[in-house]
Amino acid sequence: MNVLVLHAHPEPRSFCSALKDATVETAAAAGHTVDVSDLFAQDFDPVAGRHDFASVADPEVFRYQGEQARAAEEGAFSPEIAREQARMARADCLVLHFPIWWGAPPAILKGWFDRVLAFGFAYRDGTRFDTGLFKGKQSICCVTTGGTIKRFSEGDAYGPIETVLWPVERLTLAYLGTTVHPPFVAYAAPRVDDAARAAMLDAWRARLREVLITDGRRAETAHRT
Repeated sequence: MNVLVLHAHPEPRSFCSALKDATVETAAAAGHTVDVSDLFAQDFDPVAGRHDFASVADPEVFRYQGEQARAAEEGAFSPEIAREQARMARADCLVLHFPIWWGAPPAILKGWFDRVLAFGFAYRDGTRFDTGLFKGKQSICCVTTGGTIKRFSEGDAYGPIETVLWPVERLTLAYLGTTVHPPFVAYAAPRVDDAARAAMLDAWRARLREVLITDGRRAETAHRT
């Protein structure tokens, strides 16, 4: 099985990065193939534009979705986008690692969605959710927060984490057709001690093994049918 790890944190020594490293080690130890898109380390450009394409149909008026559709048909995406699309295409399971900044993922991850999940490649008219082009793939978000679990509860300051993650989980991952597992959240990661962080890492490893076993069984069943 192929696992794509999509990582969006600028500091390799952060706890978010430690969770990413645990993902790579756990998946590889279980015999899976792992691709890592470390967006900050790759200096991924989050800004969409004409540079997304080897050429454009209309040099006067830039219609982004239309250019994406053309590039998908003609193989005219920039090398950076083509590389990420290839990783996405071969993935059976997508694991997203990111911190919550200002109630959302870092902008670099949103830019990856905008540029890589292009019209014609990741979706088309009439292909969404149950009919999404990536139906059969699985996905899970593993996130870190500065706020405590109480802060992300119903009626408290930030509201439920499910609401915060809705644009990523529902309007992106589920929209594409993937089966979205409930998120793993390392609450208040900068505020807890080393023992608590070690327990979080162990809990994440166990959770990931469950996801990968489930995904592996799905892949095996599909192969048999």
